[in-house]
Amino acid sequence: MIKEEIKTGEAPRAIGPYSQGVRAGRFLFLSGQIPVDPASGEVAAGDIKAQTRQVLKNLQAVLVEAGSDLKDVVKTTVFLKDLSGFADMNGVYGEFFSAPYPARATVEVSALPKGVLVEIDAIAAVGDE
Repeated sequence: MIKEEIKTGEAPRAIGPYSQGVRAGRFLFLSGQIPVDPASGEVAAGDIKAQTRQVLKNLQAVLVEAGSDLKDVVKTTVFLKDLSGFADMNGVYGEFFSAPYPARATVEVSALPKGVLVEIDAIAAVGDE
């Protein structure tokens, strides 16, 4: 199987030995995105809602670069610094996804890069097979 790297300047650049996304067959695997504004390189200011919005915009940018969109996402994993922010995250998440919604796991973690409140990764299925 051929793996193809997906890379865009419209999302934060990878700062380690990983890719923003990888296409393998008809699947896109997107690395976790944190709420970094790709233009400034800074963490998006604000609460969990603002940070979730930036994370989902970053994921969307990687998907668009691959010729896909959020409608093709079949699975996400949401990492929250504090599960008390779940309802606010979930409200914003619902603005970006529509039925049938992706499968999802949400977990609380002790820390995230740059002290952010949320990180989300995704798997998308594209093409007809």
